[in-house]
Parts: sequence; structure tokens; C-alpha cells
Amino acid sequence: MNEPISSSGGIRALDLARANGTAGSLKFQPYWWEAAPRAPEVRNQYLLSRADVVIVGSGFTGLSAALTLLKRGRSVVVLDAGVPGMGASTRNGGQVGSGNQKFRVAKLIALRGRRKAEELLREGTRMLDYIEHLVASENIDCAFSRCGRFRGAMQPEHYEGMARDMEDLRAIAGVESFMVPKSEQHTEIGSDAFFGGSVLPNDASLHPGRYHAGLIEKIKALGGEVIGNAAVLGITHDYDGFKIRTAIDDLTCREVIVATNGYTGGIVPELQRRIVPVGSALIATDEIPEALFSTLMPKLRVYGNTNRVFYYYRAAPGERRVIWGGRVGRLASETSPAAYRHLARDMLHVFPALRDTAVTHAWTGQIGYTYDEVPHIGRTAGGIHFALGYCGTGVSRATYFGHKIALKLLQDPEGKTAFDDLDFPSFPFHPIAKRAVPVVETWYRIRDAVNK
Repeated sequence: MNEPISSSGGIRALDLARANGTAGSLKFQPYWWEAAPRAPEVRNQYLLSRADVVIVGSGFTGLSAALTLLKRGRSVVVLDAGVPGMGASTRNGGQVGSGNQKFRVAKLIALRGRRKAEELLREGTRMLDYIEHLVASENIDCAFSRCGRFRGAMQPEHYEGMARDMEDLRAIAGVESFMVPKSEQHTEIGSDAFFGGSVLPNDASLHPGRYHAGLIEKIKALGGEVIGNAAVLGITHDYDGFKIRTAIDDLTCREVIVATNGYTGGIVPELQRRIVPVGSALIATDEIPEALFSTLMPKLRVYGNTNRVFYYYRAAPGERRVIWGGRVGRLASETSPAAYRHLARDMLHVFPALRDTAVTHAWTGQIGYTYDEVPHIGRTAGGIHFALGYCGTGVSRATYFGHKIALKLLQDPEGKTAFDDLDFPSFPFHPIAKRAVPVVETWYRIRDAVNK
């Protein structure tokens, strides 16, 4: 069939949900790249023969670390296997939270004890404050906004559980929140799909493409090097530092930071077996008429739900487009509409009025998951610094951890975090862990569907 498309191209949301038709003019790349293109570097690239610090990975972690180090007078080279910014840092949904969403407070206390839970949760709020400070102090034009987060309850009992969790979060970490019953949820969202929800008014959003581009601009202005298409092939000790072997050339340095998160390969086996990459996928719609759009997201927050396999969504900054994300679809190529049909189905469950709206962009990225579902920061037995494992909440966490790992490298006491003394467990049977992800996800989807 010939799917209806808008003037901006794409495929009708209802047809995408049914996986009917062909891709049409659907763009299989992040919507964020429209405003911040990831253009390949065309100059003849070279590496300095030596630097104080080499950072592997040009995402938010690596760039944040580089910025801190450069301001302390260190020479820094940031290396990336591909074009800088091609990874998850320009592929995420641009939702900025405190990192408190992974566990309910009661569960975190049961796992870590009350004192450690309080330390971790309070540090989460500092992560959110830090990224706001960084954006403001560096004058990065990335549409940062403390828009707040609405999380919809998928079942009545979820609402009651969230209410208790919000009370615990306020008591233990001083986090502001409020509950919105189903009878009033249209003040927050134009949907009947939920049984009320919670609001964290201090959560935020930004444009990840422009944020990433802004960080690179600041780094280069300070004399830092960000080199793409320079895959790191090996890291070995060299006298009082390290030798870095890359696809371009070799260089030596005093210290190394690995900041590869969901793209962590085998160059540091100690880290590889502690991270499993998990696919994430997003779609973006065409412009939506004002009369309809204003009813869907009246307060322009960021949004989520209480499913085990949850979805998340928001408006594009300054535009009437919906950015909708979730896990990668199974058994389909990332350039096939079938890989994104589950996202369109979820979107139409929440916003059925968007059935005739075109989906213009669809893309994927990789999240770095840890076995204990918390991020980790520190130094390997071989002396390599690392910060990674954000488990899907990486915008604020990565920025903050990048700053902190740089301070640790500098032996600055301000580098201390509540995460420093956490054991970093390996995945049991790591070689099959990645292949097991779709199976576990399918099981969670079944449990969500039957409410068990």
C-alpha cells in the first residue's frame, strides 16, 4: 500500500504501528542531527605524540572530563572510534533527571542500607544541579529547561506505590514532588491511558545534539583535541604512563580515562565483562497542529510510565513534534520500519489522535547496563580511570561522572562521590548476557501486559 505522508515526509504513525508499507522517506537517523549535524571530519587527522591525558570516548562523560582537565591546565586528547557524537550522547531522548528513577527508595534501602541509599539519592540531585550549572556557566545553547517529569501509572496499584515512593524520596533526599490523580491528569497530559501519575518538577530536558556540539566547541577553544575515526586498538603501560595504539597513530600519556559506556569493547577486559550494551530506539513525528498539540502536552514536561519495559517521550524543543523512545524492536534491522512499530503502537496507545501524523525520523543507540543497575566510577587494577554504566539515565549522570573522574585523576578531594566504594560486579556468563537481553525484555513485556 502507499502510506500517507506529510509534506515533511515519513510514514503515517498508524501504518508504522501496523508495519504496513515501506519506509517511504523515513529518515533512519536522530532527529537531533537536523540542528547539530554529525559531519565527518575531512582534514588529514593526526595525533599529538604525547598528552597529559587521553580520554577514550567522545560522549558526555569524556567531554565533561576533558573540560574539567583543560581548565586545570592539563593537555587532553579525546579519541573516538567514529565521528565524534555518533554514539548515544546524540541519540538519547534529552531527558535530564537526577538518576533516582531506577529503584524505588524502599528497594534501594533494602539493597544498600538507609545511609548509603540517602547518600546515593542526594548525589543524584547534585548531578542534576551540576549539569544546569555547567550549561549556564559555559553558555551552551541547548534549550536546557527545568520542565519537570510526569510519570504515568499503568495500573491503580502503581499509583499508590508511586505515592509512597515520592513520600520516601522527599523524606530521605529532600526531592520535591507531587501526585496527580486520574481525575486531574488532563492538566498534565492529554491521555486517558494512565491511572494518575507523579510529577518531579525539578527534572529537566535539553537538546542533546546541541549540548554535545557546545561541549566540543568549549573544549577546542581551550586547546583540547577531539579526534574521530581513531579507534583505540590497545592500551599498554609505558614507563611512567601509557601507550595508546589507535587506527591513526600511537601516542603516549600520563593518564587514561575510558568513557565508552554502551560502546565499551575489549580494550580493557576488566570493564568489558562488567557492561552489557542494551539497544534503545526512538522515533520523531512531524509537526502537529497547535490545537491538538496543546492538549497532548500542556506543560511541555518529559514523560514516562511505570511498566517494566517502559517508554519515554517529550516534545522537541521549541517545536510541536513528539520524540518517543523505548527499547529496540526484536528481529528487525535498524533501517527497517518493523524495528520501530512497537514505539508507534505505544505512542498511539497514549495519544490515539496521532494516528494520521507522520513519523519522520527513527534511530537506535546503545545504553551501557551494569549488573547491579547503578553507574560506576573509579580506577582499574591496571591504573586506568573509568566512568560508565548509566543504565539509561546518562545525560546528567555522564556529565557529572565525567567531571568527577577528572577530579579524581587530579587527586582533588572534590572528586569524592557516594559511588566510590560500591563493588563493580561482572555479569555472570557475560558472553551470553547480550543475547539474553531480548528474551528477558520479552518476558517483562508479557508481565506488563498481564499485570503480574
